[in-house]
Amino acid sequence: MKAVGFKKGFDISKENKFEMLNLPKPKPTGQDLLVKVNAVSINPVDTKLRTADYDDYKVLGYDAVGVVEEIGDEVELFHIGDEVYYSGTNTRNGSNAEYQLVDEKLVGIKPEYLTNAEAAALPLTSLTSYEALVEGLNISLNPDDNKDKTLLIINGAGGVGSIATQIAKNLGLTVITTASRKETKRWSEKMGADIVLNHKHHLPDELKAHKIEEVDYIFNTHSSDAYFNVMADMIKPRGRIVALVNFMNNVDLNLLKDKSVTFSFEFMFTRPKYETEDMIQHHEYLRKLSYQLDRGTIKTTINTTLKGLSVETITKAHEMIEQGNSIGKIVIEY
Repeated sequence: MKAVGFKKGFDISKENKFEMLNLPKPKPTGQDLLVKVNAVSINPVDTKLRTADYDDYKVLGYDAVGVVEEIGDEVELFHIGDEVYYSGTNTRNGSNAEYQLVDEKLVGIKPEYLTNAEAAALPLTSLTSYEALVEGLNISLNPDDNKDKTLLIINGAGGVGSIATQIAKNLGLTVITTASRKETKRWSEKMGADIVLNHKHHLPDELKAHKIEEVDYIFNTHSSDAYFNVMADMIKPRGRIVALVNFMNNVDLNLLKDKSVTFSFEFMFTRPKYETEDMIQHHEYLRKLSYQLDRGTIKTTINTTLKGLSVETITKAHEMIEQGNSIGKIVIEY
């Protein structure tokens, strides 16, 4: 099978070590599905893993839509011919290939009314958002419980921010996001944000301009270092903060003590990486997402589509991610 991979990590602004590979077609066993991949999307995690060295060729890609072609002897949830979508795990080769093996517990049935490209934009960011909102922030799944509750999403126009905004609105929250450019502000409003703050200004002052002193929850999808102090300022007493990005420097966690604030990280690959007992939660979240997408209560976050599995399209998508100004999701349709 064809796949795009590399062996030695590299800075794509200086060189390109992606190669078109011809790899053996994998064979499913146990609970694995063999999926014929039709579309993928590129995420920041792809660009981070691209900078590491590997003993063998590494194939990236952590969002996919495709058709189940073969199944392992312990598969119970899917059948040959099912159209599926998933993000998989960072411990195995990814979806930048014609075929991919993926554990059925990480897979959902593709939304019926979305195209392959539209569906490929969603798995990783949606799973991240569900885990962050429902588990990390402990937001109730009953919208009635969330009346008058406020959520601040830092970087609302990114892939995660775009879908997290929609999920949070469906949970009944007032959603506040950040953006600075006209196009990112419009996009965030299109995704359902009630208020969009300009992150180039002092966020607590921006918030107070809307007659809001503090928020119940904060989901930071951007720099943890840059926003830690202002998050401590903006969060309500006994509030919760979830961050996606590692701290690069030391921060003063004592800033959260006076308000008894709960802080946690979200890493979508934790369940598949450690094969936790509740790994099937990814399947359940994707099933819930498909239901909402097919009803039209949530919409795809796709914004850019590239055509064909090639070194050129994979390279282009990585370059666009690393420019840092992309809106929504970048999808490659095979």
